[in-house]
Amino acid sequence: MSSLSAASVEPPALESTEKKPLKPCCACPETKKVRDACIIEKGEENCGHLIEAHKECMRSLGFKV
Repeated sequence: MSSLSAASVEPPALESTEKKPLKPCCACPETKKVRDACIIEKGEENCGHLIEAHKECMRSLGFKV
């Protein structure tokens, strides 16, 4: 029975690994890709709706944009 007690005290392996915070460069890859492609092809002044969509996605993840 003592082996069961010792096993229950140890934290699970998944909890022992720290989750790294999300970096802004890695957040919202879907909106970022579309936004960047539009800016390259059409220029920033023609892609306002995609830029705003990416900002909204970033805000939803807690970034202050």
